[in-house]
Amino acid sequence: MKKSIFLILFSIIITSCHQKPSLEGYNGADMELEEEVMPITRQEEIAPPPPPMPPLKNKEVIKKKIIKDGRIGLKVSDLELTKARVDSLVNKHDAYYSNENLNNTDWESSYNLTVRIPSSNFESFVHAIQLGNGEILYKEIDARDVTDQFIDLGIRLENKRAYLKRYQELLKKATNIKEILQVEEKIRRLEEEIESTTGTLKYLSDLVDYSTLRLNIVKQKDFKYNPKKRDKFSERIKQSFSKGWFGFIDFVLLLIKIWPFCIAVIFIIYFVRKIRRKKKQNK
Repeated sequence: MKKSIFLILFSIIITSCHQKPSLEGYNGADMELEEEVMPITRQEEIAPPPPPMPPLKNKEVIKKKIIKDGRIGLKVSDLELTKARVDSLVNKHDAYYSNENLNNTDWESSYNLTVRIPSSNFESFVHAIQLGNGEILYKEIDARDVTDQFIDLGIRLENKRAYLKRYQELLKKATNIKEILQVEEKIRRLEEEIESTTGTLKYLSDLVDYSTLRLNIVKQKDFKYNPKKRDKFSERIKQSFSKGWFGFIDFVLLLIKIWPFCIAVIFIIYFVRKIRRKKKQNK
């Protein structure tokens, strides 16, 4: 009985040694172990990428404040036709004349025009002027950047308004006449400064919104001598007699006005001569 049991166990051991080891359990254990010991960096590579960050808000872009102005001189052959063309350009570009002068001499006729043009239409207006008939005598265009001045004035204005609000609150809490007068004086000064700064900003805004062009249009003339008209000889003689008579009358009236001085001069001359005679007699 014992031998049979021993033989059975011995046969089982021999058969198990000849069988190939199974890799299924080994592979499964390895996979589980690999997942447990996998580095964090690899897990991040396998995981889906995080959602993109929201785009940063762009900083507020400050619009440039540019003041444009210029001067143009034109020499033309037909002054009125050129002026009519400029009038049409002014209407087309929503501009207006702030000043308009006409000069007419023996040598030339000219228009001196000051045109205020919306800044967005300034370049096109100048270009249209140059395309017209006529010779350009001079052209000057200037552009000034006043952005920093705008920002500085705006900050000062906000600060002054904030101070004004604080002083107005202090005025409500004032308990005596002295404090009230002091706070009111501060408020008055701040209000004047705010009004002045606001006026400066409005003035600069107007210069920025509307550019200024000084336009001089000239037409040369052929010089002609035009002698002045004179009266007839007989008329001139009459005028001479009349002027002489009125001059004599004026002289007599002058003597009458200064008669006291004439008498005084006569007495002085008389006493001076009398004194001289006495000196001669004494010698």
